[in-house]
Amino acid sequence: MAALRRLQNITTHIARPSCFFLSRRGVASKLFVGGLSFYTTEKGLSETFSQFGQVIEAKVVTDRVSDKSKGFGFVTYASQDEAETALKEMNGKPLNGRVIFVDYARPKTFGGGMPIARGPPELPPKQSVVEEGTEMPR
Repeated sequence: MAALRRLQNITTHIARPSCFFLSRRGVASKLFVGGLSFYTTEKGLSETFSQFGQVIEAKVVTDRVSDKSKGFGFVTYASQDEAETALKEMNGKPLNGRVIFVDYARPKTFGGGMPIARGPPELPPKQSVVEEGTEMPR
């Protein structure tokens, strides 16, 4: 039990500030922003979307190898109402010379898609037709 308490204390000290705001302000809403210019920065994204409410986090997704923008990102708001307002106002509007598309972000899903083929498909079990008066083979 003591180890569990120590673990809880460690995790509360490591928690990011955005987690603090999520717990204090209620459910946060995350928006997907597509069609971003490759010159859009996280600071610019945050400043643009902050006119509609408190932005907890603005993230531009980048390539791991080249560290260049992939052309999309995410903006997290403190409340559902702020996110809805931003979605209505910013969807289809230009940002840094490109028209952006805004939608609610979908949660990450792992697996769940098409199964990976691992060899030939399994054949269904053979069903034998048993006539009346005959015994089934054993």
